Amino acid sequence: MTKIKGNCVLITGGASGIGRIMGRIALEKGARQLVIWDINETSIATTVEEYSRLGNVKGYKVDVSNSKMVHEMAEKTIKECGNIDIVINNAGIVTDNDTFDKQKIANIERTMNINATAPMIVAREFLPSMIERNHGHICNIASAAGMISNPKMSVYAASKWAMIGWSDSVRIELKYMKSKVRFSTIAPYFINTGMFDGVKSRIFPILKPEPTSRKIIKAIEKNRNFKGIPFGYHFIRFCQALLPTLIFDFIFGEVVGIFHVMDNFTGRK
Repeated sequence: MTKIKGNCVLITGGASGIGRIMGRIALEKGARQLVIWDINETSIATTVEEYSRLGNVKGYKVDVSNSKMVHEMAEKTIKECGNIDIVINNAGIVTDNDTFDKQKIANIERTMNINATAPMIVAREFLPSMIERNHGHICNIASAAGMISNPKMSVYAASKWAMIGWSDSVRIELKYMKSKVRFSTIAPYFINTGMFDGVKSRIFPILKPEPTSRKIIKAIEKNRNFKGIPFGYHFIRFCQALLPTLIFDFIFGEVVGIFHVMDNFTGRK
């Protein structure tokens, strides 16, 4: 079990969406210190002011796609807050619903940098200390899009497939080290935080932020290696392994409607 109480929790993208909610839950569970890394200074200030009544909170403006800034802010964070015990790599973006032939190179690079490369850079800053202390937990918020191919979100899906592959590989490395440091990979469906405004889903309901955040924190506490939300999404992967591509694409892509969820996407304004 990973205890939230008495530990220092760092959350990237922690000033909005489920990152903000998970920060509140961590404080309610007795976290020694909550550290918020975010790009939005106004949201950071608001969150720190509100959550300070619940416990110790520090906020830092960090562009997680900038490796130099991540390194500098990691050193500053440790100096001011002490060792980081739990890291939740939550920061992420989705830019548009264009087909790949219309994707701008800048958007491809930005999506991969923030969604795939940044979690590695952030984890690399804190993992060595965790291994040395034989104590710590890194939770990576991927996406159900990292478990199934989907049109009109090819770059986003690619970034989340990369995140899942990396995160689970490090989990196995730690296992062979016989380390008590844990890696968790979380793959939620679309969450109603504004990031995926306009998405239409026929079968699977759009997830509510509060219960989804609680499930993620619970997964950390229980040292879950991998968790898909909702659980039924794992069934899709099972069918993908058994069914011919043509049949799978028809059933889940057309009948269930997964291949059309991004048709009316607008995203957060």
